Amino acid sequence: MKVTDIRIGMLRVPLKTPFKTALRTVDTVEDIVVMVHTDSGHVGFGEAAATAVITGDTHGSMIEAIRKCIRPRLIGADVADLNRNTRIVQTALERNFSAKAAVEIALYDLFGQLYGAPLYKLLGGGDPVITTDITISVDYIDKMVADSLSAVERGFESLKIKVGKDIGLDIERVKAIYAAVEGRALLRLDANQGWSAKQAVYAMQALEDAGVQLELLEQPVKAQDIRGLKYVTDRVHTPVMADESVFGPTEVIDLIKMHAADIINIKLMKTGGLSNAIRIADIASLYGVECMIGCMIETSISVAAAVHLAVAKSEVITKVDLDGPSLCRYDPVDGGVIFNESEISIVDAPGLGIREVRGLEMLEE
Repeated sequence: MKVTDIRIGMLRVPLKTPFKTALRTVDTVEDIVVMVHTDSGHVGFGEAAATAVITGDTHGSMIEAIRKCIRPRLIGADVADLNRNTRIVQTALERNFSAKAAVEIALYDLFGQLYGAPLYKLLGGGDPVITTDITISVDYIDKMVADSLSAVERGFESLKIKVGKDIGLDIERVKAIYAAVEGRALLRLDANQGWSAKQAVYAMQALEDAGVQLELLEQPVKAQDIRGLKYVTDRVHTPVMADESVFGPTEVIDLIKMHAADIINIKLMKTGGLSNAIRIADIASLYGVECMIGCMIETSISVAAAVHLAVAKSEVITKVDLDGPSLCRYDPVDGGVIFNESEISIVDAPGLGIREVRGLEMLEE
């Protein structure tokens, strides 16, 4: 099975409600979809989100990176030679992590199809059912409380609360939500780089003193402020998780050695795909550090790859934040993984199990 072509399409799926964080507001998934074609007729699917404020990737930059730099190097490649193919993707150009992720996901999909097995089995196996949290967007307190209660009633046992807009209001938001759902759901707090280190310590100490128990605090400070991240980690009881501060394996090693965070958030759009995500999970496992698997605003194409990884690396990936498809008004994918509110299950089909993507707009060159 050899690669004959790589084609690109645009997928647009409206969200149920706007997704609001300290960094941005999004109301529609607008991702590129990559289809890697082979001489056997098999097609591998991949997806990438344009999250310029985090990864620097835009639709235009991803399309050009794939067409001009990655595709020419992969034409004729043997799908079985996975390590060589992922190395080609990673060395084709600098950064451009989301573009690389889309192609890598499709290559891993084909690898599973080649050997007739679901991807997670080729990555090590595991229980093909996992449970995700759901995001509560930053908003008015009453709206966030109502959204939290609705999520709990739908069976979600972990809520990811977005804050980082206003330190005083953030504290009140979290107190109100905690009071409403206490004992029924765990709260994960995500400031999306919205606080300074001192603000983060102030907020967390205020919440902890008020008896609010949080499962974790995610990325309270700017991505580049590793010392600030460590400052917070050293001064609060709640475990601190690094997200935007860590993209690749080297950064993870540095962060762990500095004791700058307690948990690492792995996202395929940051790591450039599965190969580096696997390395990060293995590194964290060696150091005894837990990981979360997360996603951007993505559909079930790329999230499926993250699900397979989470299942295969469940000993170190202990937390799951793969709610992107649950936030969409509909699932444009036939096959793949099955999303049923908080429960995500993998179908017993080769690769990612994706048969078709509906509503795809093919992009002409």
